[in-house]
Amino acid sequence: MRLGPGACHFVPQGGDLLRSASSWRWRRAVLSCTALAACAGMVMSTAAAAAQPTPPSSAEFATEQAAPSALFDLNGDGFNELLYRGVDGELHSSSTDRGPYELYPGSTIDIVPIGDQGGLYPGEPELLTVSEDGQLTLLEDAYHYGVRAKHLVGGGWQVYNKVVSPGDVNGDGLADVVARTRDGQLYLYLATGTLWKPLGTRISIGGGWGIYDQVVGAGDANGDGRGDLYARDYSGVLWFYAGTGNTAKPFATRKSVGRGWNIYNQVMPSGGGGLWARDDSGTLYSYAPSGNGTLASRQQKGAAGEWVGVTQFAGSGSISHTGKDEVLATTPGGSAYWYETSTTGKLAPRTLYGEEGMWKGFPYFSASSIGTDNVSDVLLVWDDRLTIDNYYIGSGWSIYNHIVGPGDVSGDGRGDLLARDRSGALYLYQRKPSLPFEPRIRVGTGWGVYNAIVGSGDYTGDGRKDLLARTTNGDLYLYAGTGKATAPFKSRVKIGTGWNIYKRLVAPGDLNSDGKGDLLGVTATGELYRYLNTSPSKFSTRMKIGSGFQIYNSMT
Repeated sequence: MRLGPGACHFVPQGGDLLRSASSWRWRRAVLSCTALAACAGMVMSTAAAAAQPTPPSSAEFATEQAAPSALFDLNGDGFNELLYRGVDGELHSSSTDRGPYELYPGSTIDIVPIGDQGGLYPGEPELLTVSEDGQLTLLEDAYHYGVRAKHLVGGGWQVYNKVVSPGDVNGDGLADVVARTRDGQLYLYLATGTLWKPLGTRISIGGGWGIYDQVVGAGDANGDGRGDLYARDYSGVLWFYAGTGNTAKPFATRKSVGRGWNIYNQVMPSGGGGLWARDDSGTLYSYAPSGNGTLASRQQKGAAGEWVGVTQFAGSGSISHTGKDEVLATTPGGSAYWYETSTTGKLAPRTLYGEEGMWKGFPYFSASSIGTDNVSDVLLVWDDRLTIDNYYIGSGWSIYNHIVGPGDVSGDGRGDLLARDRSGALYLYQRKPSLPFEPRIRVGTGWGVYNAIVGSGDYTGDGRKDLLARTTNGDLYLYAGTGKATAPFKSRVKIGTGWNIYKRLVAPGDLNSDGKGDLLGVTATGELYRYLNTSPSKFSTRMKIGSGFQIYNSMT
């Protein structure tokens, strides 16, 4: 949905969390008015801009190699169209002969094109989508204006941090699927040709795949008719895995085919064995296949910065990130502002939340998605009571001096809360399938030594939600997630010193849409610094991305 400048205003809505999913989705659409504006760190507001990228013309894609095995070809020309989730949370397609069309509304964290699997309309591709809570859905017969049907395949897919299609693995003419667990195990799902049960029983095909931050299904990259894979390690080396046709061992020994690929935040298949890759500036590049798994020199596709604002491309190899891609900042006078992440490693210009001064005296803070809409939620502890998006949760919350919502730390696909009491004990509130929460679980003691506890996303590279905690002397510790409710974190690991130079630490989620959680630091004088996550358990050298943030008395 495109909104005019006059529509960019939001007044909070009442109601329960299930209803608030739509109101928060509308807020995300409102925020998308500014998400693609010039990414400035200053706190000044700016004019609204278009919410979605403008797709390249067909001429810009005409140099791509024809792709008979393209998995998302809407017009039958043999080329993949780009399918993507924008900052508004919706899926859009970029056709080579038309414009951007909303393909399917709803929240997804992974989008897997699988080509024509035998739907009612021959030649129209199918898609698989994975939701935040692990529901796998097949979208039947995608065309320019949407999809013709959808089928719920099943649940439990939150155990995987990446789901992709390498193309046809076993030679039956249907694209298959591989999925990687958070422990690095890779599984193969062969296509069945039956839409209401499109995948067979999973086949274990090996471990050790956790060394890669991106795994990309390539289709047939070497011309032998078998589906292949590319994988990028954390140092930026790109590896090629040729298909073997053997379902017990479907990929041959890896081969290095390039270095320096860590300049890209997302890598995805272009069709016919080639790749597309987007950098933090939003510029898209094409790599044509050379026929043996290697790739030709890159070619820029479209204008520089054309693809700022895409949070997830279909088939992208990045680890799916969920739950929080924004910062909520409040002034002492009671005004609140949202800073959407822009996919460039910076924050988009701020957007007023409600009206000036309307939140005075109310200590609101934001948390990673607690519902299933993949959008951050606003929490308030007031007069001993907790509310989430104006939904009353319960009383007794004044015993805590710190509450953080890092996302799903229990492994069930639903967002959780962590709360620290004044004795330093830490408790987990695990969300039920519907609100409120399960009875609290004490998961640690001694947390009173920290003056900052933040988290939103994955800091270690396994797709699990982690925590960062800072001591009063400035030591920064990482608590890696386990995905287990009774013991959600491993022993702490010290990852830095000197972090007391910052008045505030803020977990914004994923600043550049590479699937990793990032970190912000705000000095007492209002300078804003960003740290991009380079995993595992590492951050880049800090970069100043703004000033003037001393006007806020809270940032979450």
